[in-house]
Amino acid sequence: MTLGQYDRYVLRQLVMLFGFFSLVLVSVYWVNQAARLFDDLIADGQNVSVFLEFSALTLPWIVQLILPVSAFVATLYIFNRMIGESELVVLQTAGLSAFRLLRPVFVFGLLMALLVGILGNVLAPTARAQFIDRQDEVRDDLTGRFLRAGEFIHPTGGLTVYIREITELGEFRDLFLQDSSNQGVEVTYSATNALLVRSDTGPRLVMFDGLAQTLDLDTGRLSTISFSDFTYDVGALMDGTRQRRVDVRELPTSILLQADAQTAEALGVPLAHMVFEGHDRVAQSLFAIFVPLIGAASLMLGSFSRFGVWRQILIAVMLVLPMQIVRNAGEAAVRADADAWAMAYLQPALAAGVAICMTALAMRRRSGWRAIPA
Repeated sequence: MTLGQYDRYVLRQLVMLFGFFSLVLVSVYWVNQAARLFDDLIADGQNVSVFLEFSALTLPWIVQLILPVSAFVATLYIFNRMIGESELVVLQTAGLSAFRLLRPVFVFGLLMALLVGILGNVLAPTARAQFIDRQDEVRDDLTGRFLRAGEFIHPTGGLTVYIREITELGEFRDLFLQDSSNQGVEVTYSATNALLVRSDTGPRLVMFDGLAQTLDLDTGRLSTISFSDFTYDVGALMDGTRQRRVDVRELPTSILLQADAQTAEALGVPLAHMVFEGHDRVAQSLFAIFVPLIGAASLMLGSFSRFGVWRQILIAVMLVLPMQIVRNAGEAAVRADADAWAMAYLQPALAAGVAICMTALAMRRRSGWRAIPA
């Protein structure tokens, strides 16, 4: 398909506005997500670099969600401007059919499908896998949770820690640690100095010149032991047998589409969830083709008016908004029965039908004009 001057002109405008709206919408959505992520990580004692890393790993998924919306808004904006400045009126009067006028929008939709496909099938799963790996590392790393001086912290259940001062070398001064993880027994440690070190079995806290007080909560008996050095196994309080969980969003599309009961059982993931995720990635790419077409065709239903085409814009929005409900219905059907995988394509199928109908209506409205070959 050879692109003419009109096609290149519209495509250039669409891409420019699409980039602008994508930047704005991604920023708004990212700020909302980043605020919650920041609270969780900083409350856990992590530094800003970890927050930035986690934020970057969430971007592919956010961009994938925003792209169809940005494409839709950009299409409405461009065609509204072209109608307001009588550009479309001139082109239609010259004989260009509605189908010919919508051709660059269809090419733009194909570009959106390619971008969504790359994000959904390559970048987002890879980033999700890295996100889960780093999330598990941060959860298992208690160093950041200890490195706060002058306040009582609870790095894990049944453990309370207070550090008066932390030196530049990472040495703890005047440490207080209370362990109530064992039922019926409460152990309180106090030490002049301490260090948090790594080992093959997990983090260990080495305390120097301190005191250990063991209180039997049933009898009320208190025993005291002084020590010159003592190693406390912090990793023993954590679930060392915990296996790395598998998220369907991190799995390659090829595995998801070919999944069977044995694969699902081996990964510990419901088969229906794998089937839906695989087909949904393909469906979202197809859906991105038709969203701009619906917007452009809806605006072409009206004629030039000094009051604008707000009615056509409202029609386009009302046609697109319910499609998320259709996707949710398809998701529920596939997750309930893996054999109903075709329901995952209900949203793009409906979008294609609406786009074809709106294009046909636009062509019928302009059928009185003579068409000029492209």
